[in-house]
Amino acid sequence: MPLNPMMIPSFFRKYALAIILTNAAFVAQAQVIEKKPLEWARQMADSDIHRNPKGWMLDFSKEPRWNYCHGLVCTSLEKLWKRGGQDSYYAYIKEYADDMIQPDGTIKTYSAEEYNIDWVNPGKFVFALYDKTGDEKYKKALESLRNQMKTHPKTSEGGFWHKKRYPHQMWLDGLYMASPFLAQYAQTFKEPALYDEVARQIILIDRHNKQPETGLYAHGWDESRQQQWADPATGRSPHVWGRGLGWYAMTLVDVLEFFPKKHPKRDSIVAVAHHVADMLVKYQDPKTGLWYQVMDAGPNEGNYGEASASTMLAYFLVKGVRQGTLPASYLATGRKGYEGILQNLIRKEANGDISIIHTCAGAGLGGTPYRSGTYEYYIQEAKRDNDPKAVGPFILLALEMDQAQGRRK
Repeated sequence: MPLNPMMIPSFFRKYALAIILTNAAFVAQAQVIEKKPLEWARQMADSDIHRNPKGWMLDFSKEPRWNYCHGLVCTSLEKLWKRGGQDSYYAYIKEYADDMIQPDGTIKTYSAEEYNIDWVNPGKFVFALYDKTGDEKYKKALESLRNQMKTHPKTSEGGFWHKKRYPHQMWLDGLYMASPFLAQYAQTFKEPALYDEVARQIILIDRHNKQPETGLYAHGWDESRQQQWADPATGRSPHVWGRGLGWYAMTLVDVLEFFPKKHPKRDSIVAVAHHVADMLVKYQDPKTGLWYQVMDAGPNEGNYGEASASTMLAYFLVKGVRQGTLPASYLATGRKGYEGILQNLIRKEANGDISIIHTCAGAGLGGTPYRSGTYEYYIQEAKRDNDPKAVGPFILLALEMDQAQGRRK
């Protein structure tokens, strides 16, 4: 006689259901982790291209523009193409470049006179286009971006202002926007003096933005102490923004990709990378493996595991180990971050695409309306899915994890 489930006492039915659901969760989790990182990179890239058929559409753009977010995703697609991906990734980034860079090398929507450091970042993937095609328009575009940084306004110690309209201020974001570009430019076009410039920016941030009480780095520093957000004594902003630290961390490993092994400032950059890695172990959420939107606030009400910070910081750790900048022990923390992202921040859509969720849409300091840099300010900033500031670093992280797994075989 078949067993009627209703004849089983309710306690045992609930217990059996709990076991079934738990086992199902473990199976789903195992499937997420077992999928190869390169497959994740390609699926995210294909999903984002499906969402944005033209490169200028990235960052939810309604019309073509030269923007750091476009450059971030295109750089990730360049790395994916070079890793053995389809030529469609190369075609996509070239089409965006050709939409923006005119035959004479001038860049649409770009103005050097505005001294916006963000606009240097899209130049990174253009090196690959010039290397492959030899087209002089790409070289001229790269030279334009380099020339901006020759006269870009600086602090009294030589630190690049974040933007002309943010005088005397160094933000963590700005380090990523220009420093890796300048390091690659130095290597490509034989301008070794640029390495000293790049090292100076990193060392100044370490000197001025680092909080002695936490070891983390404040989002911004105002040499003039004129901003409302600036501490009157230190010039630092009040909190540590997760993505801000992510920008700085990525800068460290990305510039070292181009730095000469025997450069006298290389060891100083490596020392900063070691310090940042130590802090990431300390401040990683032990439950999820993610890092918080406001990193020095921890699991306070309203704080959350933020996608761009988590992808950037895990990328820094995994790449740092791969390139020999960091000891192998940090790979475990990077892998925990990667797995936490897959389990908590990746959503599969009905059409088969994947999305990355819980990304801070944008955060800054000062401006109009005024951004105070307080805890309340950061946690109330809007979140959005498939923000390029998480999409691009996720692809880069997956590519690094793919290489890390290959080394274990």
